[in-house]
Amino acid sequence: MKLDFLLPMVSKIRLGSVFLAAFSLIVSQAVATTTNPVSAPAFEVRVQVRLHEAKSGEAPKDYSEVVAWLIPVRTFQTASLNMDRPHYRMMQHDKMFEPHLLVVPAGSIVEFQNRDPWFHDAFSISGNKRFDLGPNRAGGQRTVRFNRAGVAYVFCNLHPQMAAIILTVESPYFGVSDKAGHISIGSVPPGTYVLHVWYEDASSQTLKTLHRPIVLGDNHSCMSTVSIKLGGGLTIASQN
Repeated sequence: MKLDFLLPMVSKIRLGSVFLAAFSLIVSQAVATTTNPVSAPAFEVRVQVRLHEAKSGEAPKDYSEVVAWLIPVRTFQTASLNMDRPHYRMMQHDKMFEPHLLVVPAGSIVEFQNRDPWFHDAFSISGNKRFDLGPNRAGGQRTVRFNRAGVAYVFCNLHPQMAAIILTVESPYFGVSDKAGHISIGSVPPGTYVLHVWYEDASSQTLKTLHRPIVLGDNHSCMSTVSIKLGGGLTIASQN
């Protein structure tokens, strides 16, 4: 029963449209707010996203729901990577999941809250996280812990039109773009990182081409642009 409506939705997510994406990366140093004498100044990493249709060259009006995160290779504040994970919330309201895209660090607990006057279900058969919460009454709440990095496509067995995405990342340093394509990742300690990017309409193979090293420190800053043509070639233009 579940697969009848799940397969068309997954096909839409996997195929997507062909577009050209440009990412401008800016790193700026922020003032440390801690009194810990061993703490180093934090950084803000800003990413600018641009999407363009490959065939027409036209840009969409909405650049939202592009995710960028930094996976530490070496950092001077390792304790911050083991912080307690806050609870995150996925609402079921007006027969929709809110938000459509939720990003959480690995180990986080997601609360599914039913704000409608009728029953809902929430389930996923994605490889990184499989669960089925069963019927959840009006006002009810269920929780799921997301321990493994990856994408979980979430659906409601009682309302086939409901769909959402929970992206689990192995880092507390992440951000999601707004409609203008701005991403801000704040409070990043100095160190060496690998930048990762995810977008719903992009294939996993294409997204791997976006991985790039980022070094944050007193003598390091960077500004770069990465252009990707899905289904075609790859061009990289960098300025350090």
